[in-house]
Amino acid sequence: MESIKADSVLDAKGLACPMPIVKTKKAITNLEGGQVLLVEATDKGSTADIKAWAEKAGHQYLGTIEDGDLLKHYLRKASGEEKIEKKHPNTVNNEELEAKLENDIVVLDVREEAEYAFNHIPNAVSIPMGELESRMNELNKEDEIYVVCRTGNRSDLASQKLAENGFSKVINVVPGMSEWSGKTDSSQS
Repeated sequence: MESIKADSVLDAKGLACPMPIVKTKKAITNLEGGQVLLVEATDKGSTADIKAWAEKAGHQYLGTIEDGDLLKHYLRKASGEEKIEKKHPNTVNNEELEAKLENDIVVLDVREEAEYAFNHIPNAVSIPMGELESRMNELNKEDEIYVVCRTGNRSDLASQKLAENGFSKVINVVPGMSEWSGKTDSSQS
């Protein structure tokens, strides 16, 4: 069982949460798709953390071997083809969007209504991702539409969906509301 081949070994021994995950994210970006990363950790909570993170990030959690106090987590990097293909080509960062807010643009917020209610970019249109299909007619295909979500992930999918439906000026905003430092409104009543 000891001889699982890893392409790269990350030493996260002695580190407490969230450092093993932070380092794992970094290490996995340097690997080729399909390669295996071995994370050596001593933090007992790291097993659940790494497993959950891998699932969310689309990598494969292969398993953990316990070697005394040492936990050896094995992850296989997603092969990436399916991921890279899907990215919407037009993106701006938060600062670029902030500079354009004075212009005549549409900001489309595809987060859930509750997220939107707590804070959103002034005048942003709220259409949660799940309702986009049925509410596209509320948007004008001629408008410049900047799509935001919390991290740039849902908005990437939404941008693709709009582009597939004939919206030609759709721009995905990355990283989105999780790091937005511009003006916001809230509409909690």
